[in-house]
Amino acid sequence: MRDTMASVANPERLKKSVYESELLRLQGELVKMQEWVRREGERVVVIFEGRDAAGKGSTIKRVTEYLNPRQARIVALPTPTERQRTQWYFQRYVELLPAAGEIVLFDRSWYNRAGVEHVLGYCTPEEHQRFLRQCPIFERMLVQDGIRLHKYWFSVSDVEQQQRFESRLTDPMRRWKLSSTDIESIARWEDYSRAKDEMMVHTDVDESRWNIVESDDKRRSRVNMIAHLLTQIPYAEVKAPSLRLPKRPPSNGYVRTARSLQHAVPDHAGTLGA
Repeated sequence: MRDTMASVANPERLKKSVYESELLRLQGELVKMQEWVRREGERVVVIFEGRDAAGKGSTIKRVTEYLNPRQARIVALPTPTERQRTQWYFQRYVELLPAAGEIVLFDRSWYNRAGVEHVLGYCTPEEHQRFLRQCPIFERMLVQDGIRLHKYWFSVSDVEQQQRFESRLTDPMRRWKLSSTDIESIARWEDYSRAKDEMMVHTDVDESRWNIVESDDKRRSRVNMIAHLLTQIPYAEVKAPSLRLPKRPPSNGYVRTARSLQHAVPDHAGTLGA
């Protein structure tokens, strides 16, 4: 059976007005949650996985839009270096885990080994099987040490993925999102399905469950994912400190440097029509 959305009820696409209103409310809750994480010294890891063009990146943007980037980091690692290939597989991810008060969002993660690396032959069968054995142990160690680990798999149908690829192909602003690996995934659809199923069998454990996000409707998937994450973290609103702006003191004689002595940016906006 093809890994499509055929067996899943396909609700009507979420209206834009409803989506924008609810997204803004949820983003306000994310701000509250982050402040609680900072105050309590919590450590949060959120993993975003799924097929190419499943909507992971756009969801991460909405999650982080109003968060303080000093305490909320996005991790999207490039291809490992030659040195990193000789390390323990999880090693380069360990140094990116959060310290107290931080949230780390992985735009793809150590699960590359269970997906693209396995399907395209970038790792050996032995390395793949070792990963499937070690990953639950690794994640249990993280959770036992107090890290809040949340894993989301974005599930997109083959029809919707194809449409998104075609859109990227003709859009010069998003053309960079389409790579040869993405194109390869079309022909390897069922290989990726089998790899995902095997990964789920080994790594969907009580300590770190996989949460499936149906993502043919991006608006619906974003609010569903954020709403679910907020229910998984027992945050409470932190009372903001009372602040008051002081009166601006009178001038003590400072004179700004003449603009003619500075290199100003040209007024491009002034050349635009009304």
